[in-house]
Amino acid sequence: MGASDPDQQFVQLLTPDGERVEHPDYRFDSGAADEAATIRGLYRDMVLTRRIDTESTALQRHGELGLWAQLLGQEAAQIGSGRALATQDFAFPTYREHGVAYCRGLDPLRVLSLYRGCDQGDWDPREHNFANYTVVIGAQALHATGYAMGVQRDGLVGTGDSERDTAVIAYFGDGATAQGDVSEAMVFAASYHAPVVFFCQNNQFAISATTDRQSRIPLYQRSRGFGFPGVRVDGNDVLAVHAVTTAALQRAREGNGPTLVEAYTYRMGAHTTTDDPTRYRMAEEVEQWRAKDPLTRVELYLSRYGLASPEWFADLAEEADELGHQLRERCKALTDPDPLGIFEQVYVEQTDELARQRDEYAAYRATFVSESAGQEVGA
Repeated sequence: MGASDPDQQFVQLLTPDGERVEHPDYRFDSGAADEAATIRGLYRDMVLTRRIDTESTALQRHGELGLWAQLLGQEAAQIGSGRALATQDFAFPTYREHGVAYCRGLDPLRVLSLYRGCDQGDWDPREHNFANYTVVIGAQALHATGYAMGVQRDGLVGTGDSERDTAVIAYFGDGATAQGDVSEAMVFAASYHAPVVFFCQNNQFAISATTDRQSRIPLYQRSRGFGFPGVRVDGNDVLAVHAVTTAALQRAREGNGPTLVEAYTYRMGAHTTTDDPTRYRMAEEVEQWRAKDPLTRVELYLSRYGLASPEWFADLAEEADELGHQLRERCKALTDPDPLGIFEQVYVEQTDELARQRDEYAAYRATFVSESAGQEVGA
């Protein structure tokens, strides 16, 4: 089900009005006995992820963060795919996958610490099977493909053991599909039958450039040229995203190679907090997409069929408020890092050249003394 244009058709299981619909190839299967509880869980994930996003945006506006990359409107794409991952699967994000980070158990403060400039986003990827954020557009697609090829060579694909077989997922936006790294990653993934899912969140804008300025065909169809399947899913439908991503990941784990998933969504916020989207898009367009809000449709579904009580929604709102409060206070309590620490984060073993640069910088900093000491700078 989708728009009237054949090129705009996508997999959809929950309409913007909160109605469940059928699809011939995909169905939402949480694997749990209580499906309603699972859907409530997905809704809770989206609500809390949105609160993390809005709180972080407010923190940046108040000067507590240097920058923030908003995900407003893309919660279903991230939560639906993030919750489809098995424990052993590995995710490679861009710089906007706050919802996926949440699903993988990463403390949101680690992400805020990066955007506050307190560290380099250097969490241990092995702890959550979630790689560090990548700012270089499209580079993570190569990282993911290389990792997937390693998983393949370690014998962790196609064994039939659900706790052993591993898939890899690479997240990127529509703008990244114009980068050579993404095309190169798809060449290698296809050639080596790598167990990787390329998950493209098509939020309609590569900063200010629309998708049709970059590609003459729908993005999901580009996988045909590389020799593996592609599918477009309603990126504002968390049930459909979960179903499509689950199938793609399972295909990879079984040794059947890569898949390109295009989550057709919309960036309701700005590209980052330094961006002014009113310069390149109309307010009417934003309002049209707001009617397709990923949270609203699940709320309508749960309410219409009596799957969640008003008290449950109220408790969730309180939980979101508390999360926002705690995140705000913890962010403000972050301490500035030692500037010399950056020299320790380059190589596992320190090189003579880098040590020399560190010592020179340390000597330079030592020429500055605090004004409180009553001395002149450089004295």
